[in-house]
Amino acid sequence: HVATGHYAQKRFDEASGRWQLLKGGDARKDQSYFLFGLSQEQLAMALFPVGALQKVDVRRLPAELALPTADKPESQEICFVPDDDYAGFVERQVPAEDRSGPIVDSAGTVRGRHEGVHRFTVGQRRGLGVTAPRPLYVLSVLPASRTVVVGEEEELASERLVAHEVNWLSVPPPCHPRRAQVRIRYRHAEAPATLTPLPHHRVEVVFDEPQRALTPGQAAVFYDGDVCLGGGWIE
Repeated sequence: HVATGHYAQKRFDEASGRWQLLKGGDARKDQSYFLFGLSQEQLAMALFPVGALQKVDVRRLPAELALPTADKPESQEICFVPDDDYAGFVERQVPAEDRSGPIVDSAGTVRGRHEGVHRFTVGQRRGLGVTAPRPLYVLSVLPASRTVVVGEEEELASERLVAHEVNWLSVPPPCHPRRAQVRIRYRHAEAPATLTPLPHHRVEVVFDEPQRALTPGQAAVFYDGDVCLGGGWIE
């Protein structure tokens, strides 16, 4: 087996003969979102020893055992970028390349220039380097043309996405539309939606209410209560 520190749980469902991935016992720390891509074989061999615990209990145990990491601060960022400057990390790995490009609004009007699309993400407000009467947000990032598209907050809302490379983990792949709750980023509150299977391991997700900042490349993960059904990558 492989034991991990993820806040997630699993169980075997006799009716379907499948292992099911479940949310962690601490709702604030649940990490099932990151594990949707596991196979049945991998989930069968995975152990989640802290999955049912609260974070406060996990903090208490190493203190009681006098482990040297008992008071180590939590890391919320990319583990291999110790200074949290991910843009600088990208520039150090691929130096001396012109990454500059235009910042345009949704009508195509140039509003400014930027020094690299790697410095922007959908929904970002701060650090755009563009002035406007109302706050502007990143609507989309287009790496091929090195273009950043900005607009007002209401333009961020969308009710539909398509996910590709979808992995159905806890249930067999459905043949018909089904209801689920969908999480579009780790800290996003799950939103009710209808999932419609498409060819080539793709799924169309239509939300009951428009969602803010649907971001290509991030994971869309499907839930039925505490059960993580599976997920895919926003196309």
